[in-house]
Amino acid sequence: MILNDILLQKRKDLDELKQRMPLVRLQRIIEKAERPKPRSFRNALLSTRHLNIIAELKKASPSEGVLRENFQPLRIASLYEYAGACAISVLTEPHFFKGRPSYLKTVRQVTRLPLLRKDFIFDRFQLYETALLEADAFLLIASILSEEELKDLVALGKELQMDALVEVHSDAELKKAVGAGATIIGINNRDLKTLKVDPERAKQLIPHIPKGTAIVVESGLSTHEELMTYKSLGANAFLIGSTLMRSPDITATLQKLLGKKEVSIAEESV
Repeated sequence: MILNDILLQKRKDLDELKQRMPLVRLQRIIEKAERPKPRSFRNALLSTRHLNIIAELKKASPSEGVLRENFQPLRIASLYEYAGACAISVLTEPHFFKGRPSYLKTVRQVTRLPLLRKDFIFDRFQLYETALLEADAFLLIASILSEEELKDLVALGKELQMDALVEVHSDAELKKAVGAGATIIGINNRDLKTLKVDPERAKQLIPHIPKGTAIVVESGLSTHEELMTYKSLGANAFLIGSTLMRSPDITATLQKLLGKKEVSIAEESV
C-alpha cells in the first residue's frame, strides 16, 4: 500500500534529520528566531468571498506521476495570488511528490497568502521544523494518528501560532478529529489506500461536522459547478492541486474554478 511506503520512508528521513538536528537544539533555534507575523489560515478559509480555494504547489503525486515538468514554485505562487486563491498549499514530501521543505520559506517571499505545509506529519519534531520553515498551517492525517496524538499536535501547533488542517476520510476519523479539538477539518475524497476518488464522500460527511468548524473539501475537484455544490452543503474552502498543476494556463483555470471572468497571463515561462 502506497501510504505505508510513504510513512516508512518518512520515518527514515525523520530519524536522519533528528541525528543532524536534535529536538532540543531545534527548540532553542525556534525560541531565538525572529519569525514573521503569522497569517491566519483559518480566517482565510472562512472569508465571505464567493469561493475560497487553497491552490496547491505539487510537482508530482503517487497516483498521477509528474504533473508539471517545468515546475517553478515562485512563479506559480505569484499566479495563484493574482488569480484569487485564498491560501497556498505547499507539498514538501520529496520522494513521492517531489516537494522540498525549502519551498515554504522561498514562496513566502513572493506572496501575502497564508501557507499550508502539506506532508505526512506524526511527530512533534516535524511541527517545530514547520514553524522554522515559516508555514502558517500544517496538515494532519487522521488515519495515521491516534486521537491523543492528534490532540497533542493540534495543541502544539496552536502554541507555535500555526493552524492544523485535520484530514478525514470516514465517520470514525471525523469523530477522532472532533474529539481532538480540530477547528479546521478537510474531507479528502481520495481513499489513501486505493487512491480512488469518490465525490460522494464529502457530501456524506459535511452534515456531521460541528458548526463553527472550517470545512475544506479535497481531491478530484475540477469544475466551478462542483465547488458550488459542495459550498451549498456547507463547505468553506477547497484544496485543488492536480487540476491547476496540469493546466497550460493556471490563471485562467483558477479563475474559471472561482467563477470569475478569466484574465489570462502568458505562461510560457512557467
